[in-house]
Amino acid sequence: MKIKHNILLISILLLISCKEKVKEKPTQQQKQELQVTAEQILGNPEYQAISYGGYRKNSRDIQPTISQLKEDMRLLYAMGIRILRTYNVQLAHASNVLKAIRELKQEDEKFEMYVMLGAWIDCKNAWTGKPVNHDIESEQNANEIKRAVDLANTYQDIVKVIAVGNEAMVKWAESYYVQPGIILKWVNHLQDLKKDGQLPADLWITSSDNFASWGGGGAEYHVKDLDELIKAVDYISVHTYPMHDTHYNPQFWGITKEEESLSKTEKINVAMKRALEYAKSQYGNVVTYMKNLDVDKPVHIGETGWASHSEGLYGAEGSRACDEYKAAVYYGLMREWTQEENISCFYFEAFDEPWKDSANPKGSENHFGLFTVDGSTKLALWDLVDEGTFEGMKRDGNPITKTYGGDLDKLMKEVVLPPINFNISN
Repeated sequence: MKIKHNILLISILLLISCKEKVKEKPTQQQKQELQVTAEQILGNPEYQAISYGGYRKNSRDIQPTISQLKEDMRLLYAMGIRILRTYNVQLAHASNVLKAIRELKQEDEKFEMYVMLGAWIDCKNAWTGKPVNHDIESEQNANEIKRAVDLANTYQDIVKVIAVGNEAMVKWAESYYVQPGIILKWVNHLQDLKKDGQLPADLWITSSDNFASWGGGGAEYHVKDLDELIKAVDYISVHTYPMHDTHYNPQFWGITKEEESLSKTEKINVAMKRALEYAKSQYGNVVTYMKNLDVDKPVHIGETGWASHSEGLYGAEGSRACDEYKAAVYYGLMREWTQEENISCFYFEAFDEPWKDSANPKGSENHFGLFTVDGSTKLALWDLVDEGTFEGMKRDGNPITKTYGGDLDKLMKEVVLPPINFNISN
């Protein structure tokens, strides 16, 4: 399976301050780069997107260094990634990613990378052990938004989107979710800053959330504040995870009676194609809801992915969804569909992050990466290794190799078939 990796190279911006802190006037070359906008890169197949966290350890207390972040940026650049998504500005990670990108741009005028900067939003008493109140927001939100604004202004050549909240409205996020009116408040605040010249006018503002939160699910989400939010954002950033629904809503998942005679890989491939169609339907439900409001604006995918391992709900003893083969098939199908339809897909995610479920190392949350923590490519990227894409590159001193030693037969021995489900209607 070959995945297209297009590279578009443009000029760089060097902001140099003199001793008096007075900035020199940008050159014409620098002005051209500042003029690269979210509208131009989102939905553009030549600007592939990905969700990125550079954490190597089982705690975010151990922040990756600038050097490590630059190492990751080079790997992602080599595979054609041009837009990253980060999640919060509470920790140093996002600001360090921006510093790393700027240094790389200064070192190599051909290097190009942009960022969708996430600002984390919580309800009152989130993560405190106290009773949460979903109708009132955390006192921390205002400072989070301010930090995002400061970074967007400091790195105008890199930050092209601010996302207010991550799955901050979906009701199963019981630890922290807020009502749509809170997200709307901050989106309007950022849009007002743009109008007042306190943020770049072409910076796009969104929120990144589950498809149901954007009106693609139950009626409990269809409230006036959501409708106003859809009108207020510059585009809609939708999350869709068929992998999770292989357990929670497996209407599409499994092997039909007619498919029993197929080979192992054929059975898996048809099951994964249904998973893609399921994701398409969730995306389509959001588009339909939006258009029913007489709104017509871009809808991109802020997150989707497929874990390569699970010893929980999605493993061999559960829905039998997670392994490297199925993850690779989903990645290829999702990239192919979104590229053809000019939909940006911030695929989740670039690298495995062991902090996500540190108490359960074999849990699915730790295994969504296209790379392992030590820099091995999973099956989805084996072809790039064969093509020499990562030649001479390393992650934390480790050369970029293939999982399973590149032995597909060995990998397939660990792959289990999806369950029999004769209730699937094709």
